[in-house]
Amino acid sequence: MAELKDRILDILKQPQLSGLATITEDGKPWVRYMMAVADADLTIRCATFVGARKVAQLKANPEVHLTCGVTDPANMVPYPQIQARAQLCTDEAERHGFWSDMLAPIFSGPDDPNYGVLVMKPYRLEFCSRGSLEPEVWTAKCCCCCA
Repeated sequence: MAELKDRILDILKQPQLSGLATITEDGKPWVRYMMAVADADLTIRCATFVGARKVAQLKANPEVHLTCGVTDPANMVPYPQIQARAQLCTDEAERHGFWSDMLAPIFSGPDDPNYGVLVMKPYRLEFCSRGSLEPEVWTAKCCCCCA
């Protein structure tokens, strides 16, 4: 399991263009592109406007799904499919810790009141590889989904 986690981290430790799915108020899936990055414990973060509709959707249902890792369909590299629970974080430490110059065109700085960080805790990741019909699966030992 540790080797699989390392291969997943090799992909997610760099910012990834990701399809992030949430559930709308009427129970329908909604997908949008986000730039996401993971830390060593596989917690995934991305910046968001605190008033974005995804934030309201997450308050009603924190379940999310991300797909990331492929930026060129002609060059299919292994990619993770991620099930997680997400929440908006607006505390100073999180916003300052996640801030990068890449966000400067969107927000005025880490103290911009419109800036927040989506924090996603994966509990299941499927690692999909070219030529394999069955993904390798990583699951969390315990997480917020167990509560």
